[in-house]
Amino acid sequence: MTDTSETRSPIGRRTVLVATGATAATLAVGAAASTEAPTAKAADTAPVAAAAVCTLTKEMTEGPYYLDGQYVRADITEGKAGIPLKLTLTVVDAASCAPLANALVEIWHCDALGEYSGYVGNNGHSEPDDGTFLRGGVLTNSSGAAAITTIYPGWYRGRCIHIHVKVHTGVTVTSDGHFTGGQEVHTGQLFFDETITTAVARISPYSTNTVTRTTLAQDSIYDDGGAASGLLTLTALGSSTSSGYAGTLTLGVDS
Repeated sequence: MTDTSETRSPIGRRTVLVATGATAATLAVGAAASTEAPTAKAADTAPVAAAAVCTLTKEMTEGPYYLDGQYVRADITEGKAGIPLKLTLTVVDAASCAPLANALVEIWHCDALGEYSGYVGNNGHSEPDDGTFLRGGVLTNSSGAAAITTIYPGWYRGRCIHIHVKVHTGVTVTSDGHFTGGQEVHTGQLFFDETITTAVARISPYSTNTVTRTTLAQDSIYDDGGAASGLLTLTALGSSTSSGYAGTLTLGVDS
């Protein structure tokens, strides 16, 4: 299930400004395990004021697994097994670095076995597919922050572990919990520290994924640009890998 359309692209019609996240979530969930939770390298995790590290960067490809009009919701897990991941993504205006309120931050990613909802079976597994698990988004608050609860993604052939993200402005939330309209101001991907991913891959259900895992360094999309290329700041939620992680990043968009 290779993202054949996911290739590097030059700077497109929208450029984004990405900075390291300075807000850490504090939700501790998940079962304890004997494996001590690793932490990302200090250079990847030190919070820095957004205005001090504003860096223009190209957008990343959407990929072939996007589905329009997903739910506006803070928890996208739908009972999927995996290590908890609490994301806090902060959106700021690229021109001023001011927080952007009421922007919809939408994410989607595969489950621990590398399957995307709506496309189950492409990574060799048979499981229920309702087209919605691990998809959705929330509106940013007055501080520009969007908090989303999910699981640490798995992997599929040809790509490192990643999460897809879009930022929309001016959307309308419908009565059935979806969204319509608005303007898409950013399409990108979020990436994970390889040390942490290696520890996650040893734990069930990730350990049952028999597909060869592509590392961050081997990936065809990630360009080793750190936070400027979507690398999350990851903070352990407990003393074990199974307890999960908080992931933060600040995304600056041309609104």
